[in-house]
Amino acid sequence: MPPFELITYLIVAAVVSFGLSWLVRRGAVRHGVVVPPRSDRWHQRATPTFGGTAIAFTSVGLSTVVLLLAPSMDVAGVTLVVVGAAFAMFAVGLADDAMQLTPLAKLVASLAIGALFVFGLSPPGGLPSLAAVLAIIWFGGVVHALNLLDNMDGLAAGIGTAACLFCAWTFAPMLGPTLVTVLVIVSGSQLGFLVWNRHPARLFMGDCGSLFIGAILAGATLVPFLRSDATLLFDGFVVALILVVPLFDTGFVLILRRMAGRKATRGGTDHVSHRLVSIGFSERSAVRILYGFGLVGGVVAVSVTRPGGDSLLPVAWLFAVGTTLVGIYLARVPVYDADDFLALQKSSFAPFLKDLAFRWHVGQVLLDIALITIVFYASYLLRFEGEALDMFLSSFTASLPVVLACKLVALYSSGLYSRSWHTFGLSDVSAVMRGVAGGSVLSVLAAAYLFRFELFSRGVFLIDAVLLFMVVVATRASFRLMGEVAASRSKQSRRVLIYGAGSGGQLLAREMRANGDWQCNPVCFLDDDPAKQQRWILGLPVRGGVGDLESSLQRDGVEEIILSSKSINGTVESQIRGTCDRLGVAVRRLYLDIH
Repeated sequence: MPPFELITYLIVAAVVSFGLSWLVRRGAVRHGVVVPPRSDRWHQRATPTFGGTAIAFTSVGLSTVVLLLAPSMDVAGVTLVVVGAAFAMFAVGLADDAMQLTPLAKLVASLAIGALFVFGLSPPGGLPSLAAVLAIIWFGGVVHALNLLDNMDGLAAGIGTAACLFCAWTFAPMLGPTLVTVLVIVSGSQLGFLVWNRHPARLFMGDCGSLFIGAILAGATLVPFLRSDATLLFDGFVVALILVVPLFDTGFVLILRRMAGRKATRGGTDHVSHRLVSIGFSERSAVRILYGFGLVGGVVAVSVTRPGGDSLLPVAWLFAVGTTLVGIYLARVPVYDADDFLALQKSSFAPFLKDLAFRWHVGQVLLDIALITIVFYASYLLRFEGEALDMFLSSFTASLPVVLACKLVALYSSGLYSRSWHTFGLSDVSAVMRGVAGGSVLSVLAAAYLFRFELFSRGVFLIDAVLLFMVVVATRASFRLMGEVAASRSKQSRRVLIYGAGSGGQLLAREMRANGDWQCNPVCFLDDDPAKQQRWILGLPVRGGVGDLESSLQRDGVEEIILSSKSINGTVESQIRGTCDRLGVAVRRLYLDIH
């Protein structure tokens, strides 16, 4: 189908949905159909709901009109089954919004509708029993994943829009033109609603909207598999990339609720979006970060399915590793009143887990096994192509166990596993360099001795060493980087100007970034030394000297000044305190005493 037509459908759906959302909002306000603020919800004021009706009716109505009026487009049975299942889930959501169904009732309804959906798309001889059961579970899982994702203004609608578009783009040949058109129209319907749902939300979609969107995505992602057009492993991974945000958020919440000894169905402000806000991001920034994850996952999914996309598979794997690391970091944010890992701590195998996790660092070793494998494979893809790649890949398969052994031993010998991720710095980079270099040398020697270096390339080992060094440094520095970014964006942190960019000031800036309990965000330095002025130190600008104090306070929104050196006294200190008293900015001094 021409892209121009699809863009037209997208825009028309957005306009119609925007207008219907306005009507729904007016009607909800008039009849008092609002969601009041609750302790387990994130909004702070009563907000109209049932916005999902605008999404569903726009999607179904406009799709019907387009399919009936377009002479070149046949209404395929698969499209009717997908839309029918989605509208059935919309009805379940509507009943839940009106009467508050139990979680069990919604689960049973989603599985029952999923079973009918699978029956409707099964071939004449039926599906194998295991495949049918897995498809039904997938349908119910995706539906409820989108339902759980609707936990912050604009999140579910934005992620749903991107997922529908990427699904249509990636699987267009398997879905057919009619279902692709429906997905584009559903995307436009969500965009029109999103105008009212972005922060601060003036209209909620309700369960009728999230269950409808989830059913559309569940049905569309199942179609290629139920029609036997897809490969389970590869295309399943592609679908996971497209739905990375809802799947990641659902798995994250369910696992951590279980670890805290809480019911999986018990709601709360414990989702990925809520934890991002808890570490300092605003609600809008948290939603934008998750938008970013969804967009990157979708772009990677599209890329690996294009001709020659196999070479980008390592990028997809690294994206999965990065997402996992973000999840591990956010899992450390307390949200359950200090009971976050209570169930795990009380389990009979808790001492075993603690010993593995904190004494043997098994998690780091498992991570490095994945990184070494991904990078070694990526090095072959970068070095060779076509027939040469097929020929040389046999050496990758044969040597991988030996390479893993050599590199793990070298990384351990370098002392890397005894170093903290939270304080990772230049001194730790040298350990990575020793470990990677030693592992590469051992690997080359092993390849020469065991395989006579036949079908091996020195270029592969060189590329491998460079890439492995980069990804190991990136993973080790990730926790410190995420902590510093969160601290710099936190609304709870005071914006601090450090007077004095010498060793004391730099020490103070580092500690502020590393220690979130201080709730201080260094924004700039001032220093009377002309050699330091108008430069950047530790990523912070040195604005100038005491004469630039007032302009710096106003320019950077400074709430507090800390004098970092005893040498800042006399006339300079008096001038600083006088200016700050006049502007209402607090002044403190750093004292370092060793007894």
